[in-house]
Amino acid sequence: MKEPTTVCGIDVHKVFLQVCILSRSGETSQHRFHNTPNGILALKDLVLAEGCEIVAMESTGIYWYRLFLELESDIRTIVANARQIKSIPGRKTDMNDARWIAELALHGLIRPSRIFPRRDREFRDLTRNRETLVRTRTTIKNRIHKILDSAGIRLNLVLKDLFGKSGRHLLMGLAEQKDLETTLATIPSPLILRRADQLREILQGSPLSPIQVQLLTTQLHLLDEIAHLDELILASLEDPQLEAVAICTSVPGISITAATTILAELGDVRDFSTASRLVSWAGLAPSVYQSADTLVCGKITKQGSKSLRWILVQAAQAASRTTNTVFSSFFRRIAYRRGRNKAIVALARKILSILWHLLVNREHYVEPGLKRMRKLPVRMTLPKISIDDAVETLLSAGYRIYSPENQKSTGKGVRAERATRPL
Repeated sequence: MKEPTTVCGIDVHKVFLQVCILSRSGETSQHRFHNTPNGILALKDLVLAEGCEIVAMESTGIYWYRLFLELESDIRTIVANARQIKSIPGRKTDMNDARWIAELALHGLIRPSRIFPRRDREFRDLTRNRETLVRTRTTIKNRIHKILDSAGIRLNLVLKDLFGKSGRHLLMGLAEQKDLETTLATIPSPLILRRADQLREILQGSPLSPIQVQLLTTQLHLLDEIAHLDELILASLEDPQLEAVAICTSVPGISITAATTILAELGDVRDFSTASRLVSWAGLAPSVYQSADTLVCGKITKQGSKSLRWILVQAAQAASRTTNTVFSSFFRRIAYRRGRNKAIVALARKILSILWHLLVNREHYVEPGLKRMRKLPVRMTLPKISIDDAVETLLSAGYRIYSPENQKSTGKGVRAERATRPL
């Protein structure tokens, strides 16, 4: 590739953009723009007017998104990992940062970050928003328990799962202040319906105050947002993604929710030439330190997607509880030697490697050994052979034949014994 003659380095901030334009002849110019739509358009006009061949910037939070979308269609734009282009310690200013980025881009020393297409980024935003709500779901449930306990409502004495189908039905009845008898009569579970007398005793004497009703309604709406996001995620899947979801869910421990999250974080797996590269990108590869004859493999690097590692660990925990699978036996073997936590991480790495092979080859997971199993007939019949043919077969296989008169016992028939050496 031809080396660039003029490049632009941008130090991205929330409020402003510090720009440095650098040419191979050594000429440089510094500019500053507001990080607003008008400021980004003015920056784009300047870059095109100066003839910049490359624009390089750091991946600072989410503030580079708009700038990247505006520039990527008209000029080669590189988004660099801040960890990889950290400047030499010394005088730290925004102008020096912009110049340092420009110098690295001019000499081809920046390894571009992997940028997803816009549609894939939006799909990933959906799954990450769902993950955020799932992480706060326990807090929301605890708040609902606190609201009910403060009103003296002890539904957990009757319901095993307060947030199951019947529990949500009762909670919505309380939040919408429906008639108690109507709510009890429409409980979806016949088993819970038999306990209507107990529920009536609990709910009649413990009404919620108006403020408690408002709080309960708010918390229930937050729980409903997770189900709404699930519907949006499934509705946004196209045919190739639906096939990929089916491939992922064929692996033990991976549900539909886990599959969509994994695919959203991975993007196109064909970007990785091997499964090891994908594992390294995900931050599940061990850190390595080598000096002379010393080689130390430490903890995993954790430099990739946090969301991907989180969902893979969840899938590994589910896979470790399966029965008669390669995953469960692998987990038990590692856990015996290294402990449960390391075994879960090792299993997550194994699952990711298998997913790479399955998604690249567009194959479903098959438990090893199932292909080699043959269904035997219920009743097997062996062909009849003469005694002479049977004796000859045994002799050719290396057996000695003893007649009854040579045996000390009086048993009938011929005894065959394996020879220590071939006859």
